Amino acid sequence: MADEERQGLLHEGSGSAVLSAYVEIVFDNSDERFPTGNKEVVIRRTIGRKKDEYSLDRKNAPKSDVMNLLESAGFSKSNPYYIVPQGRVTELTNMPDSRRLTLLKEVAGTQVYEQRRAESLRIMEETESKRDKIDELLKYIEERLQELEEEKEELRGFQEKDRERRCLEFTIYQREQDEINYALDQIVKSKVNGAEESEKIMQEFQEREKEIRALEDGITSTKQKLNLARVDKRQLEDERKEYVKERAQVELDLKTLEADQAHLKDVRQRYKRELESLTQQIQEKQKELEEITPSYNAKKEEELRMRQQLEEAEATRQRLYAKQGRNTQFRSKKERDDWLEKEIKEITSTVTKRKSVRADLEKDAHETTQELAQTEAGIAELRVKLDGRGEVQDEMLEEISKAKELRNKLYDERKDLWREDSRLSSLLDSSRAERERSEKTLSHAMDHATSRGLAAVRRYIERHNLPGVYGTLAELMEVAEIYRTAVEVTAGASLFHLVVDTDETATKVLEMLQREKAGRITFMPLNRLTPRPGKFPDDTKGVHPLLNKISYKPAYAKAFEQVFGKTLLCPDLNVAAQFARSHGLSAITPDGDRGDKRGALTGGYYDPRRSRLEAVASAKKWRDLFNQQRAELDEVKAAIEAKDQEITRAVSNLQKLESKRAHLEASYTPMRTQLQSKTAMVSRLTETLRSKQESLENVDSALKGLQEQLNSYQSELSSEFKKNLTREEESLLEEFTGTLRTLRKLLSVVSTERIELEQRKSILELEVRENLQMKLDELRARESDSLEGPGKNGDLGSARSELQRISKSIASLEKRLGKIEAELESGNKELRNLEGLKSQLLALQDEAQKILERQQKRIDKDISKKSILDTKAREVSKNIRDLGVLPEEAFEKYENLDSNAVVRRLHKINEALKKYSHVNKKAVEQYNSFTKQRDTLITRRKELDSSQESIEELIQHLDQRKDEAIERTFKQVSKYFAEIFTKLVPAGKGRLIIQRKVDQRHDAAADASEDEDEHDGANRGKSVENYTGVGITVSFNSQHDEQQKLSQLSGGQKSLCALALIFAIQRCDPAPFYLFDEIDANLDAQYRQSTAQMIKELSQENGQFIVTTFRPELIQVADKHYSVLYKNKSSTIACATKTEALKFVQEEAGK
Repeated sequence: MADEERQGLLHEGSGSAVLSAYVEIVFDNSDERFPTGNKEVVIRRTIGRKKDEYSLDRKNAPKSDVMNLLESAGFSKSNPYYIVPQGRVTELTNMPDSRRLTLLKEVAGTQVYEQRRAESLRIMEETESKRDKIDELLKYIEERLQELEEEKEELRGFQEKDRERRCLEFTIYQREQDEINYALDQIVKSKVNGAEESEKIMQEFQEREKEIRALEDGITSTKQKLNLARVDKRQLEDERKEYVKERAQVELDLKTLEADQAHLKDVRQRYKRELESLTQQIQEKQKELEEITPSYNAKKEEELRMRQQLEEAEATRQRLYAKQGRNTQFRSKKERDDWLEKEIKEITSTVTKRKSVRADLEKDAHETTQELAQTEAGIAELRVKLDGRGEVQDEMLEEISKAKELRNKLYDERKDLWREDSRLSSLLDSSRAERERSEKTLSHAMDHATSRGLAAVRRYIERHNLPGVYGTLAELMEVAEIYRTAVEVTAGASLFHLVVDTDETATKVLEMLQREKAGRITFMPLNRLTPRPGKFPDDTKGVHPLLNKISYKPAYAKAFEQVFGKTLLCPDLNVAAQFARSHGLSAITPDGDRGDKRGALTGGYYDPRRSRLEAVASAKKWRDLFNQQRAELDEVKAAIEAKDQEITRAVSNLQKLESKRAHLEASYTPMRTQLQSKTAMVSRLTETLRSKQESLENVDSALKGLQEQLNSYQSELSSEFKKNLTREEESLLEEFTGTLRTLRKLLSVVSTERIELEQRKSILELEVRENLQMKLDELRARESDSLEGPGKNGDLGSARSELQRISKSIASLEKRLGKIEAELESGNKELRNLEGLKSQLLALQDEAQKILERQQKRIDKDISKKSILDTKAREVSKNIRDLGVLPEEAFEKYENLDSNAVVRRLHKINEALKKYSHVNKKAVEQYNSFTKQRDTLITRRKELDSSQESIEELIQHLDQRKDEAIERTFKQVSKYFAEIFTKLVPAGKGRLIIQRKVDQRHDAAADASEDEDEHDGANRGKSVENYTGVGITVSFNSQHDEQQKLSQLSGGQKSLCALALIFAIQRCDPAPFYLFDEIDANLDAQYRQSTAQMIKELSQENGQFIVTTFRPELIQVADKHYSVLYKNKSSTIACATKTEALKFVQEEAGK
């Protein structure tokens, strides 16, 4: 099938395409029809996009095996009628008689005979063609043999002359060969002598190379030290410049501070004197105030007491006068009492009000007293704070000084770290350059793909920390320098094979390399290596296993045994060749000359400057040093970062302290303002308190008078009503009058004294509080603001400390610079010495190189000369060999003859040989060859004649067997057709008729009347080639009526005849099972019933029938029923009962 047909068969429509499909048949093999030995045989055909695949019992098998197995089970290719698809019945119905004859031949199996007959005819044609060619060759050979008989006589004369020519040429060639061998011997001697001298020079050259490498390492190290010293010097000079600038600035600030300090000292002394004067005045005023205050308090109490007495006496006198007046005012006691009661009520009300006022005044006075005490306490606290300002500033300055010292210390430590960072960065740059140079050298020692792969693996390990990757073989070993060449030559490219723990690790690394397209690597997984070390000889002096000279970890033993396990280390090449052949091992010398077990010797000069092991060691050394220095640099950078954080914290702390100091300084001005405000408030509160106390005293006095008035009214209320005072009252009135005059005089004196004392006390208090104390506070404030004595002293001390620190740092830097200068001077001197030694050694190396080059040119010249001589020697040897087998006289006949005479004689012989230029020099060989060919061809022709006779007999036999098979098959099919047709149509009769060419000349009716036996008897001896077709004649109504041909029948009758023919063919060549697809589609009902019954009988006899149908007759006789549904372009099969099958068929018929 074409690709489009396959795709259409596999998938149609939308959705994902199907790539393959299969058909599977399961055969019951209980009767062992299939020779497999299994109870079941499963055959599957899988149809794909490109080809088909077959399988037998779940195992792949070729199509030919499947077809052969089916043939062995009875599924004949010549009889395809055990499967009858749709249209096959119609095809048989409409088939012409000639095609029906072809079908009969297929059933009879005549194709095999025809194929063999055609093959035999083809062989006969080829045989005839070969006989003709042999006849032509024999004719040519006979003619050629006659010619060669004549040429043999001339050849004998030529051979005589030619023998002498070869003897002469041999003599010439022999002498030339001797001369060449002598020249070659001289070249070998010269080579040996030159090799010894070259080896000596090379040893000296290698020793000087080692010295040069050591000097280069020393130069590199010295240059690194010098570069580091220059970097340190540059950094120290930069630091010194910074420190010098700082010192100049600090010295300038210090001078300014010292000048300010001298000025402030004078100012401080002046302020001190003023402060002492004010303090003394305040103390004097306070002392005087303390002396006046007791006298003032005594006079005040005395005045109060006398005022009370005066007021009491005055009140008593007033009451007596009032009583005296009331006695004249009222006419009766009742009127008086009423008035008194009214007054008593008013006085009582007034007393109540006055008490309320007194309570308020007392409360206000108490609050004022408390406020005054709080204000005075605040004033005292502010003065304490202002007085303690210097101590706080000193403490603050001390903290600031410590913070600055810590900051400067951290700055110095960070500078040290910066210098270390610069030093390590310089070392790292140098190490990086050396590492890149060594890795470049190493990459040149291997192929590019391996170099890229190993570099990628190193990067991968650094990123992912992959365990199990141990390194290359060269990196895992340590070898003494004397054995390096032997190890390198033995290992070869295996030096760069990567050793890993398992093949899984190797797979991971390979996947990484494939993803990144990063070169190729050969892996050595230890879990897969199975080394087989060789059998080394017993202790032999100077001969050791090479593996014993290599140091490695036991964990990598398999890898080293794999590479070096079959190699011996021998002192020279002769010993190496001997042990290699005797023990079947590889042997190598310390110089790298090698011998293997097959006898091959390999050697020559090996340049030690291109040592791969040394390149690996150098790369590893610089790689490790680079990684170490990078780690140290990372640590220093981390330390710098941490130090930056510490500095940030220290600077932040210093800024906080400075801010706190500034805040503290700024807080004193509000405190002084607050002190002045509180002082003024004390004055106001004191005045307010005095006023409230006086008001309270007045209220108390008034209350006392009102109480006495109240008592007097109440006493008068209880007394009798009289117009005049009593004698006692009058006497008392007179007494109080005199007493009042006396008390007024005394009160006037006491008040005057009290006022004088009060005025003096007020003046003193006002002087102290609002004058002297204010001046004292102002003086202290001015002293703090303008002088800032403690702060200036602190700044001066800090400046001096800073100057001392900077000077000390500069001295330390000067000392270090001097040391570095000395180091630079000694380093430059050492560098000049090393470079001088290197130049001397390089000059010696150049001279040795020139000598080696001259010797190499001489060797090359000798080699070229030797090559030419070897070529000549080979040519001479070839010429001698080309002379062929020489006679014995050739070795002695011309031995004593002069070379020139030999040449002259050879020239004469060659001239004589020119006469025989036309002679066939191979006449004898050709004659013998042609004779053998003639005998061989005659024998071959006889064989071909015999073969042709055999083939002719085979063709006759095949024709006879084919005719018999066709006649036999026709008889069987004709017989079965008649029987089956009678069963299908009991009232009818049918038969098959063979048609021949001779019958076409007779009437068709007469031919139809002949029976089968007459045909067989009359034409028994005639060939099957006379057969032209197979006809069918039937009668459906009677066995005796005239029979009809197929063209005269209806469609259903034709289908029945075709079915009868199919059944006859199947009975003639039975199969294990039969597959019919709607064979009853065109049959009438009665014939469908008989066909169904026929199939049932046949299934009980010899096979299984699988039939598809839409008719009920076959369903009625079937043993199993299946329904096939087609939905969504997919077929499904399910078991069904007979009832379900009949119902389905009826529904389909109804549609």
